[in-house]
Amino acid sequence: MQIQNPVLPGFNSDPSIIRVGDTYYIATSTFEWFPGVRIHASKDLVHWNLVKNVLNTTQMLDMKGNPSSGGIWAPDLSYADGKFWLIFTDVKITDGNFKDMKNYLTTSETIEGPWSEPLLVNGVGFDASLFHDDDGRKYLVQQTWDHREYHHPFDGITLTEFNTENMKLKPETARTIFGGTEVKLVEGPHLYKINDEYFLFTAEGGTIFTHQEVVSRSKSLEAMSFVVEPKGPFVTNFDTPNAYLQKQGHGALVSTPGGEWYYASLSARPWHHEQESANDPRGWSTLGRETSIQKVVWDDDGWPRIVGGHGGQTLVAAPEDAILTEAPSDHSQHDEFNTDKLDSNWNTLRVLFTEKMGVTGHGKLTLIGQGSLANTFDLSLIARRWQAFYFDAETKVKFQPYSYQAMAGLTNYYNHSHWSWVFVTKNDDGQNVIEVGENKGGLRNGTYTSYLRDNAPIIPDDTEYVYFKSENRKSFYTYFYSFDGAHWITTGVILDAAVLSDDYVVGEYGGFFTGAFIGLAAVDYSGYKSTAEFDYFDYKELGDFKETDGSFSWRKSELRFY
Repeated sequence: MQIQNPVLPGFNSDPSIIRVGDTYYIATSTFEWFPGVRIHASKDLVHWNLVKNVLNTTQMLDMKGNPSSGGIWAPDLSYADGKFWLIFTDVKITDGNFKDMKNYLTTSETIEGPWSEPLLVNGVGFDASLFHDDDGRKYLVQQTWDHREYHHPFDGITLTEFNTENMKLKPETARTIFGGTEVKLVEGPHLYKINDEYFLFTAEGGTIFTHQEVVSRSKSLEAMSFVVEPKGPFVTNFDTPNAYLQKQGHGALVSTPGGEWYYASLSARPWHHEQESANDPRGWSTLGRETSIQKVVWDDDGWPRIVGGHGGQTLVAAPEDAILTEAPSDHSQHDEFNTDKLDSNWNTLRVLFTEKMGVTGHGKLTLIGQGSLANTFDLSLIARRWQAFYFDAETKVKFQPYSYQAMAGLTNYYNHSHWSWVFVTKNDDGQNVIEVGENKGGLRNGTYTSYLRDNAPIIPDDTEYVYFKSENRKSFYTYFYSFDGAHWITTGVILDAAVLSDDYVVGEYGGFFTGAFIGLAAVDYSGYKSTAEFDYFDYKELGDFKETDGSFSWRKSELRFY
């Protein structure tokens, strides 16, 4: 049996991996998407199932107004004293000299919960993790943020003892144990004690193509006592530009029951446009930062090394004692909204799905129009991750807008300033029409374009429902509409998928840590709360889809490139 990387495709970044008994758990970042912190489980490191979205109530998490790529950064999952411990950071600022973050702790005796009300720990820095020493003492290990313009903002890794009697830190014990290497941007610390030595795993270089993971070790936890692994870094793709996996780093170590070792880290799979160099730009990572797993061995000097070299491998040998785990072969989803709770694949932005946004059940999803897709406070949108390069998604919607200020439809979305959608709205003649809009480029809120404008298809008066489809083909995608669900008509607009990638957004905005989503939305910024009813949603992954296999339902000659 082999591990096929990435093991968690689509936006599943900053993995914290542990093993409890025969079961492995991975917690990943969710940033501004709600609910916060996804946990997947496996017994073989190959097949994974989503078992819990931890921060799933307003009491647990409220990110209203958080900036894009703020919110939940790098959760740390651990197990000690008969319970799970989860540390997570809520970041309130992403641009400029300040981050204004808060670190919280929640615990549970089982992975399914109930999880305790989050306890505020500190705000010293992000990427906090909890280390349980073998003498019973506990320590918070974290990146340390320095806002001062004459210092580097990443001010090393701080260790602070945690008092379990009053569940508070002892700030007087805080000390910097590692300052990082000359690569800078040291973050994502995880501390382990192995063979009477402390090993510190940290990420450096930023979560882009210069990313790397370094390992240092010490006989003690004294200040600045950690020595960096020679012949490093531990993992990086900076010097392996043609490797399938890129950006590896920021991860955690785990051992198997049989004594084998593995390392889970974020990674990305960039692609190129046909006319682009394979190396510059290095590519566009529309699926975001995903989770991959590499096998680890220990050299004669007691240092961990990645099997196959620091660039990692796409196929990795599974543990010898792996227990076969049943999991879906792909992540396709069909939802007819028959229950009063959203499926676990759905996400909302910043806040819990409530009746202010809409309701689900009895065979339909009702969304009440609120702010635009650029809104970070009041937005009626549910969305799921892109988890494959090739997929089709479609829906059926009933909507009667009051004016052009009311819209409802199907969206491909990265963040508040980078998105597109196909939707029902009204034109200036009072007719219901279909439009395709895209927001991209420019600092902060970007530039909006209406593609159909005066040529927007008019919806016949006797039409109750409109069907929308998005066909996504790795480097581009296009929208279709139908009035009967059988005969599809192209909008004629083909859009560049690169706009919905970390690598595009990083040049435009300080937050670029998530990945592309597809979902359903209703907007009515007039304040009249126009309501849309969605009959179903279907997301179908197409596997290793090739343009040459004749599966396209349209020809490129029918489309206009934008």
